[in-house]
Amino acid sequence: MDVIGWLMEGDPSIRWQVQRDLLDRAESTWKRERAQLARRGWGADLLARQDVDGGWSGAVYSPKWTSTHYTLLQLVRLGLAPFHPAGRPAVDKLLTAGRYENGSLNLAKTVPVADGCVNGMVLLMASYFGTPGPIPDGIASWLLTRQMADGGWNCEDWRGATHGSFHTTISVLEGLEAYRLARPAEAEKAADAVAAGREFLLVHRLYKSHRTGEVADPVFTRFSFPPRWHYDVLRGLDYLAAVDAGRDPRIEDAIDLVNSKRRDDGTWVLQHPHTGRLHFRMEQGGKPSRWNTLRALRVLKWWSQAG
Repeated sequence: MDVIGWLMEGDPSIRWQVQRDLLDRAESTWKRERAQLARRGWGADLLARQDVDGGWSGAVYSPKWTSTHYTLLQLVRLGLAPFHPAGRPAVDKLLTAGRYENGSLNLAKTVPVADGCVNGMVLLMASYFGTPGPIPDGIASWLLTRQMADGGWNCEDWRGATHGSFHTTISVLEGLEAYRLARPAEAEKAADAVAAGREFLLVHRLYKSHRTGEVADPVFTRFSFPPRWHYDVLRGLDYLAAVDAGRDPRIEDAIDLVNSKRRDDGTWVLQHPHTGRLHFRMEQGGKPSRWNTLRALRVLKWWSQAG
């Protein structure tokens, strides 16, 4: 099977990333393809559903996954251009709808304190779309105060959790990376925290208990897209590839897991779609997945070239 050809038969959101990350096409080429996702396919469908106030479904965080928060996050995953006019109004809606206190943003109606996982995702979206102002800076600073002794973050820290959570940690790391790209000078303050957060993933070999070496949660070994707030090994590896992390032997188990899931035809299937309300279904669970295949090949390419 011509896997690259199969990927290039997919949605514009797949094609532009194949061109950039797998085929090393010129920037002008993949940017032209990237622009298409706002005009047709999944990206255009999501944009057509945007409310006049900049949000989606008349909702901020819930219902999952059709609210403003998760729809905008999905558009970031698809690769909507950061300067697209739909981005800033949606971010502004999140920032103004939430309760901003002590540097953190609380989007929940029933939880009394801010959530590190949610703030990591909001920081990702605000930074990605270049939203200025004190709130993104405040969120970044607040997240640094919530880091745990093991280098991770846990949205249950207010309930007494003392060990980092894979779910929260990856969301915070992704958010801080987007913040670094958008505001490199301000993000310098986060360098040590980011290094400790990556070390948290490495100490756990991306999905194992640091005490027993056993799989921390079997769900981490099942690859889904979009990941929403959930962690899995492929999401963790894709983050390490995106930041061009150095080669580390503690990553090898995770790479072996990815290789073990490659089918004979060279594709990876969609596993464990996260239950919730959808605008539409991009791919079917248990079937060959262009998203997982793209991301797996991107990770394996990075690993083969990592210094």
